[in-house]
Amino acid sequence: MNEPDPSTDLPSQYAPASVEGPLYERWVEAGLFRPEVAGPDAEPYTIVIPPPNVTGELHMGHALEHTLMDALTRRARMQGKAALWLPGTDHASIAVETLVERSIAEQDGTTKQQLGREKFLERAWEWKEEFGGRILGQMRRLGDGVDWSRLAFTMSPELSSAVRRIFKQLFDAGLIYRAERLVNWSPLLHTAISDIEVEYKDVDGELVTIDYGNGVHVATTRVETMLGDTAVAVHPDDERYRHLVGTTLTLPIVGRPIVVVADEHVDPEFGTGAVKVTPAHDPNDFAIAQRHDLPAITVMDEDARIAGTGTRFDGMDRYEARKAVKDELASLGLIVAEKSPYTHSVGHSSRSHEAIEPRLSLQWWVKVDGLAKAAGDAVRDGRTVFNPPEMAQRYFAWVDDMHDWCISRQLYWGHRIPVWYGPDGQIVCPAEGDEPTGEGWHQDKDVLDTWFSSALWPFSTLGWPDETADLARFYPTTVLVTGYDIIFFWVARMMMFSLFAMQDVPFTTVHIHGLVRDATGKKMSKSRGNVVDPLEWIDAYGADALRFALARGANPGTDFPLSEDSVKGARNFTNKVWNAVRFALISGASVPDALPASADLTDADRWVLSRLNTVAASTNELFEGFEFAKLSEQLYGFAWNEVFDWYVEVAKVQIREGGTRAATTRSVLGHVLDVLLRLMHPLTPFLTEALWTTLTGNDTVVTAPWPTGDATRVDPDAEARFDRLRAVVTEVRRARAEQNVAPKTCLPAHVAGELDLDALATLTNLEYVDAPAAGGVTVTAAGIDVTLDLSGTVDVEAQRQGWQKDLAEAEKELERQRTRLSSPAADKAPPNVVQDWKRREAEADAEVQRLRGLLGLDPG
Repeated sequence: MNEPDPSTDLPSQYAPASVEGPLYERWVEAGLFRPEVAGPDAEPYTIVIPPPNVTGELHMGHALEHTLMDALTRRARMQGKAALWLPGTDHASIAVETLVERSIAEQDGTTKQQLGREKFLERAWEWKEEFGGRILGQMRRLGDGVDWSRLAFTMSPELSSAVRRIFKQLFDAGLIYRAERLVNWSPLLHTAISDIEVEYKDVDGELVTIDYGNGVHVATTRVETMLGDTAVAVHPDDERYRHLVGTTLTLPIVGRPIVVVADEHVDPEFGTGAVKVTPAHDPNDFAIAQRHDLPAITVMDEDARIAGTGTRFDGMDRYEARKAVKDELASLGLIVAEKSPYTHSVGHSSRSHEAIEPRLSLQWWVKVDGLAKAAGDAVRDGRTVFNPPEMAQRYFAWVDDMHDWCISRQLYWGHRIPVWYGPDGQIVCPAEGDEPTGEGWHQDKDVLDTWFSSALWPFSTLGWPDETADLARFYPTTVLVTGYDIIFFWVARMMMFSLFAMQDVPFTTVHIHGLVRDATGKKMSKSRGNVVDPLEWIDAYGADALRFALARGANPGTDFPLSEDSVKGARNFTNKVWNAVRFALISGASVPDALPASADLTDADRWVLSRLNTVAASTNELFEGFEFAKLSEQLYGFAWNEVFDWYVEVAKVQIREGGTRAATTRSVLGHVLDVLLRLMHPLTPFLTEALWTTLTGNDTVVTAPWPTGDATRVDPDAEARFDRLRAVVTEVRRARAEQNVAPKTCLPAHVAGELDLDALATLTNLEYVDAPAAGGVTVTAAGIDVTLDLSGTVDVEAQRQGWQKDLAEAEKELERQRTRLSSPAADKAPPNVVQDWKRREAEADAEVQRLRGLLGLDPG
């Protein structure tokens, strides 16, 4: 191994801003993130990035997800695998359309309809080229080790061709069809939207109960929809209404006859037990209508204005009509009851923020029965495994009860549906390049749901439908890392389409992470004003600090709070690592080709090497189990509490001895830091690259060998001996601190037992005896008694009086807790309260024993 260049001494402080950018560009220019760096015969390891919207900006959820993917990929690369982390963005139909539409309104004072499809799309592509890459630059700031040479975009020519191919395959197989069904309609955007784009909010509305005649009263929060009622439904077993089933009522105001039907969907215990059925404007009512062959009457247009009812309400918007219809019902004496405010959940568009309107609409659909069953079977038989395993149940809950998927959107920006209509009513889905021409032929105006193209992502990005080398080598991908909130909307759909097109699963493992919440545990949202820009914390504390803080909270499938203090703590850790390596370099430490002979090692050397290899093996296992929080905590504890706080302090003493001992210590210290930095690299890439290359003299840690631990170096006996030393030294230091003895003041001491303490406890004139010396202050730990001679240093008598006073108070507290625990109140107190009393008793007992030891008294 090369010797470090002494001219590259590290600065006294770590400055992330001066390190991160240049290092990242060097990695990219060297092609280190390309799988080819591992060689043609290396085992493939593939992750495709969940494509962020091309309109997007890096948020804390992205930062977490990307940190985890990068850590997995960097480790795989260090393992010698052909690691491909494939980046890309989604064209985000609604988001882009909204932004461009707003732009042309502001700049040109016109609408997209007035501009026309072709010119609108020209503007959209211009917007994409100018602003669509912002999140890609932010990914570089975070340190994403993606292969930029394979950057994908869902509307690139290659991926668009893949969309055309699978649409035709599904169409030809009878799995894509056109039908009039209920959708989530956005009155502002004039399009159907997916379920994931609907956010449910509690709103204050009103619950109005209306008399429909014959003793039937129905309650509704949307009075205006009664204009489209075609039935009233009751439960088949409800004695109150059994005589009315099959009869007709007269719909108030409209005068249309509506039938009374019996349906088990109705809850007889809720409200009056009778519900109005408006099939064209409510999903539950639509289902009832399907079961009973009821007509569906649309009473609102695309703007959510009343239309086609033949009443005076036509032309009113839904809220204006709500009041007007209620007023007319009241004037007719048909309002039985009103409850206002009435809080209920209402779906809102996450894009335009208005309340969505369930609406009957002619759309394109994917028939999912067989596709969903195949997706469920692939997880049940173990071809794809969920982590944590319980997330599979959430997946099954969706795929086992999946409804046909609405894939059409009434937009310009997106993959236009590849169906043509002929002059004689023909409907054809041609192969790409064979589109029909001539008079009377026209293409469908709608575009595909964005989730349709992203469902192809694991194989379209690798070149499908062509039989490319990438597809052959990297499909199926190794692991998908994503949040539990899109298991249905993305994971299930990728499973369905991959099994259909590739006859194989898209990934062998799905790792589900939780959500990053604010410091108080609340979900981050713009409306709450608690969203944190990750770049602000990167600017303040460095990318590694943010990444480490995120990984430290990332227990599988579990949400966690993230505070600025946790990022500051991670920054302090990175500084600690920097300072430790800097000390090692100043002390002449280097990475040896081979460790010194075992006979030349001290207990401290053997202890740290044993712990290092145990931690390396454990870190490896935790990576395999996606236990990012545990492995981060383990690396933090080992580095700070063991290497820096203990071995570095021992190393200072051993290096001062000079000779062979110093040389051995420098080798051990260099080796420990070398392995530690490699273990930390997947989580903190910038810091470890700067330190490791300086320490070792090698070019990069990115492709350095991944440590797995050497079991032959694990030495339980050495660990036990050194742990005894640590326990005793800790108690000696504590006693010194209680006596207000300055850290550098040397004290004479007597030790009962064999233990080399002077180096770490700042003692002089040590005398090893068979029993504790009389007088002074005696501390006991790990079976060793150390008596400190404080004469001439502190007023021993005054100190003993202080201990006696503290002992009396501690004994009172102990008696108080024991009395409380033995009282009848303990039998009635909640378990957590009793547990707290027991904790206080144990703490008081420990304090009593400690003070009695200092005073030289029997334990009692």
